Amino acid sequence: QSFKLLGFLDVKSVPCARESVLYGSLGSLVVGLGHFLATSRVRRSCDFAVGGFICTMLGYWFYCRYNLAQHRIRQRMLKEGMRNKILFEGSSLDPERKQTGNERSDS
Repeated sequence: QSFKLLGFLDVKSVPCARESVLYGSLGSLVVGLGHFLATSRVRRSCDFAVGGFICTMLGYWFYCRYNLAQHRIRQRMLKEGMRNKILFEGSSLDPERKQTGNERSDS
């Protein structure tokens, strides 16, 4: 069973969505409670809590998505490097193969 937030964001299948909502709710609690303890104004503290939820959720969303994109780029580079290693291993194009004097004079 999938859980859709606001009717369109599937929290179970979208990467980073679950963590963003959880951190957003924690940020909401901290900001709202902190503002209430500082001012004792309930309505204003609820407004700050909603703002804290939105800011924390969006902040963590962008942070998580950026890290996910970086991870996927590193995975793609590693996969391509492994494929090239297998492809060029033992050939004259292998960068790890040491060239002898005869091979250097031929090229």
